[in-house]
Amino acid sequence: MAHSYGQALGRFFERRVAVKADVPDLVQDVFLRLSRMPDPAAIEKPEHFLFVTAANVLKDRARRDAVRGAGLHDELLDDGLAGSEIPPDRVLESREAAERLQAVLLELPERTRDIFVLRVLEGVKMADVARAFGISTRAAEKHQAKALARVTAALEDWRER
Repeated sequence: MAHSYGQALGRFFERRVAVKADVPDLVQDVFLRLSRMPDPAAIEKPEHFLFVTAANVLKDRARRDAVRGAGLHDELLDDGLAGSEIPPDRVLESREAAERLQAVLLELPERTRDIFVLRVLEGVKMADVARAFGISTRAAEKHQAKALARVTAALEDWRER
């Protein structure tokens, strides 16, 4: 199972953490929790279980970091204090687009949002997404299409402002 889902979990975490060096530890935490289960083979929907567990690992890490005050300092770049070559207005525009995307995703029904995130943002195959939710591939495709239409409309509205 680790070989089958390790890369997908890695992509899941890479998109959600600031320090990319933490990704292997987070993936390991998911599999550690799986190994502590009395009968991991009895899990009916392993994909769903793993990604829900991954989300819980992130929540636990955020709680620990909040208690320890992590993130209250700036990390120095390896190459000194070199700045970005990306113009500040582009950075701001990208942040605004990301915030708009997040807001739209939060407006979606939970299942639709989860299917969209797994398929589009995480790159999980549609058949695997459908299996994780216990639905047909066609039903998962409908959820993805609904989410994609809402996201596209919202970002077009945002661009036109």
